[in-house]
Amino acid sequence: MSTQAKREGSPQQPPQLVEMSWDPMTRIVGSLGIYTKIDFKNRRIAEAYSTSHIFRGYSLFMQGKDPRDAHFITSRICGICGDNHATCSVYTQNMAYGVKPPALGEWIINLGEAAEYMFDHNIFQENLVGVDFCEQMVKETNPHVLELANKTAAPHAAEHGYKTIGDIMRSLNPFTGEFYREALHVSRYTREAFCLMEGRHVHPSTLYPGGTGTTATIQIFTDYLVRLMKYVEWMKKVVPMHDDLFDFWYEALPGYEMVGQRRILLGCWGSWQNPDVCDYDYRTMDKWGRAMYVTPGVIVDGELVTTSLVDINLGIRILLGSSYYEDWQNERTFVDRDPLGNPIDKRHPWNQTTIPKPQKRDFSDKYSWTMSPRWYDKRAGDYLALDTGGGPIARLWSTALAGLVNMGGLIEATGHSVKIRLPKSVSKPEVEFEWKIPKWSNAIERNRARTYFQAYSAAAALHFIDKALAELHAGHTKTWSDFTVPKEAIGCGFHEAVRGVLSHHMVIENGKIANYHPYPPTPWNGSVRDIYGTPGPYEDAVQNTPIFEENGPEAFKGIDIMRAVRSFDPCLPCGVHMYLGEGKELQTVLSPTFGINS
Repeated sequence: MSTQAKREGSPQQPPQLVEMSWDPMTRIVGSLGIYTKIDFKNRRIAEAYSTSHIFRGYSLFMQGKDPRDAHFITSRICGICGDNHATCSVYTQNMAYGVKPPALGEWIINLGEAAEYMFDHNIFQENLVGVDFCEQMVKETNPHVLELANKTAAPHAAEHGYKTIGDIMRSLNPFTGEFYREALHVSRYTREAFCLMEGRHVHPSTLYPGGTGTTATIQIFTDYLVRLMKYVEWMKKVVPMHDDLFDFWYEALPGYEMVGQRRILLGCWGSWQNPDVCDYDYRTMDKWGRAMYVTPGVIVDGELVTTSLVDINLGIRILLGSSYYEDWQNERTFVDRDPLGNPIDKRHPWNQTTIPKPQKRDFSDKYSWTMSPRWYDKRAGDYLALDTGGGPIARLWSTALAGLVNMGGLIEATGHSVKIRLPKSVSKPEVEFEWKIPKWSNAIERNRARTYFQAYSAAAALHFIDKALAELHAGHTKTWSDFTVPKEAIGCGFHEAVRGVLSHHMVIENGKIANYHPYPPTPWNGSVRDIYGTPGPYEDAVQNTPIFEENGPEAFKGIDIMRAVRSFDPCLPCGVHMYLGEGKELQTVLSPTFGINS
């Protein structure tokens, strides 16, 4: 989707500030708008506002539904990462029902989610955000950089086959670039791998609380493995190629580390359950959370503050600020205390009441349908605007610092890095990649982490497939456990959607859903200024970003702004949904010519 900039002079502002907007910004779903005031004299972004134009009321129309339908309904929140929602909803239901799936069922879900990460990160990195670094884009925005790229040898040319950085950029050109076209093919077989495990992409047909309906056979895992090894081979080319490309930008444009840079405030809710530890009991959630194959954590200024899912859960606050909603402070409280006796805040998702209040956009007051999720850091009494960095950078950072993950020699968290080992494949030898904690949380490092997490997902899938086959060989073929829905219960699920943190919170009363709130990465990353005036991550990452584009105001494309925002892998469906209030009554009239019309 093309992005058009709207240029407006602003008589209320000093002459050096020019208002520009990019709306839509994303290349996948177009309800994200970025509105800026640019200081061209000093070549920086003075102000930035993130907007989302459509309200989606999932938290409202989930009320009164059968809890067993929750994962089917919430998977429709998004047509891109719907399986992540289904998985997180199943985790939530498992807790509420007190059910533990068989180990084989968990390995199948893990394999499905690994395939989703491989598929989605691949298509975004190579076919969407990669376009921002392609030859044609660089030619239009930084021709001197392209000239240098054509003269710069690629350090890892032997691994990926492109002699110069310019050759890499040409390979990324949409539809004509070799690498761009290869990536489209890769997206096909990774989606096939997902469907082998969960039946259908992107709304799983075999995923249920208590496990999965997938029929586990040697053949189905073999078919998955064939596709997985193709991906392993592909990643041995992709990682060194992207390292060459991203390292070049630091060399070509000194100071480029400032693009999209913000304070290191990262959140990761963990991914891939370990069935040997996970029982979905809230009271043991700390233990099984730390056993996940991606370690949950909150990172503040480079420090790993917690790896406790209980702490993470208790710290979630939903603030309003500049969003189009009424406060719910005077509404009912659904949950006073968690199962461990900890008090639950009124602004926690378990207690949220969604009260939409549509109004005219005003950047000095209310300007978006996206709320402002924050994490309360009780050490300093701060409400932190955590970001996910598009998902991978937070996942790798948290896992690296925690040092808990060790997957049979395939993945090792060292305390300062993550080592990823990929075995010998058809034409390439065994390799080891090491993602090292970077100096910055910025656009380049978010994109780099995405590539490394693709390799991480492939290595994790190799581990999961070994575990699944071991279950089959031991005669453990059960994939699902029976359960009953209690009259009263609460549940919460924590997972990583492709783009980052995902949580679902549910309250059951009289056997029906009384309250349900899904919080995916979009409202965290795309949130607006909260009641304390703190900007959301997109806004924060764009504000004060320097301008390196060579074009002046009249031909300005905003490529540095786009790279900053797109490094978060923006996708707006999860942030907003459509809601029609009490609904509309269908009227039937009799047409004398054509019979019944409605």
